[in-house]
Amino acid sequence: MSAERLSSVDLFAGAGGLTLGLQWAGFETLAAYDNWSPAIATLERNFRSASVSPDDIQELTAADVLDLTGGVTPLLVTGGPPCQGFTSAGARRASDHRNTLVAEFARMVAELRPRWFLFENVEGFLSMSGGSFVVDLLDGVLDAGYYVRLRKVNVANYGVPQLRKRVIAVGSIGVDPGFPGPSHHAYGAPGAETAGTVGLPTTPTVSDALEQLDAPASAARDAIIQGHVKSRISESDARRFRLLQQGQTMRDLPMSLQHQSYARRANRRVADGMPTERRGGAPAGIRRLRADEPSKAITSAAPREFLHPLADRCLTLRECARLQGFPDSFEFVGNRSEQATLVGNAIPPTFGVVLGRWIAARSSSCSMEAAGSSRLLEFRVGNGSGMSPALRDVVERISARYQIGQVPLWI
Repeated sequence: MSAERLSSVDLFAGAGGLTLGLQWAGFETLAAYDNWSPAIATLERNFRSASVSPDDIQELTAADVLDLTGGVTPLLVTGGPPCQGFTSAGARRASDHRNTLVAEFARMVAELRPRWFLFENVEGFLSMSGGSFVVDLLDGVLDAGYYVRLRKVNVANYGVPQLRKRVIAVGSIGVDPGFPGPSHHAYGAPGAETAGTVGLPTTPTVSDALEQLDAPASAARDAIIQGHVKSRISESDARRFRLLQQGQTMRDLPMSLQHQSYARRANRRVADGMPTERRGGAPAGIRRLRADEPSKAITSAAPREFLHPLADRCLTLRECARLQGFPDSFEFVGNRSEQATLVGNAIPPTFGVVLGRWIAARSSSCSMEAAGSSRLLEFRVGNGSGMSPALRDVVERISARYQIGQVPLWI
């Protein structure tokens, strides 16, 4: 097998959202790594031809990977190190041991030297520790000779029925990797008017994603489609659900019906003096999605916090998976909580196929230049009016460190 054949290795595969998208784009998955048992079981269930490994990347070498791929260097190495240390939805701990996995990803790219690499993470990755983890990534891959483009994007602008911001870095040896432009306009998406999407087809909506899906079963044993099972709710939650209209959240309910935990979280933001960067996202509690817009970002909490636009119930796991772009035939392994985490942490396969097709097209149309050159060609992570002071500091740090001059900004 030639190294130029469309082949990939995923160092942080999770449920396999990116793996699936790349396969739709024509890539052969040579190996997929994860060290969480529900993810490993899910990968083995859905990708029977791939070599799935539980090896810890911190102990992994290029030789280990090549043993698993039969000696074939993949065209593409991908990875999205666990985001719990970065995400604004939870605590932001610079000491979290998982954060070091960014540098480990860069090390493995440098050792394997595939022609292409693809890195994904949450937007909090950019500003964590003043951009130190961005430096961990860029130092490693630039030293290894890659041209790199990094952008923060909203996957809704690529046809995913969900407003989900992600950081994507794509790199190639000897050639400008380029970056796929938006294909859709997401109505209501933050920054949509500055993302160059006006005039493009409209992003599919929640209604589009959930169409032709029958009412959920009351028990898993009765479900025709895995995970399409409605959860039990208390009478107090039933009252809340009946009152919430599309687009409304817990804050729109009478005070007597707001969860005590929601009230505490809302008060904490102004009363406890917690630094802004550690507060997490604005509390919304339960939220009824709008049928005529893309969904809010699907997380592991979505099956208990997001309400169906029309029915007085929470979304099922399968509905969350559909909003992530998974086909109904894809099976998630684990208990309900583990499956929710697998779904919420996944890269939408429908976004993965966009990235895969871009890399495949660039690989076939661009000849490699002399190896050894490297440069950060792009660092688009915000717009001038919407950038936080912390992110602005990171932009200045990256611009100075890698001498890229005026940094283009886009969200």
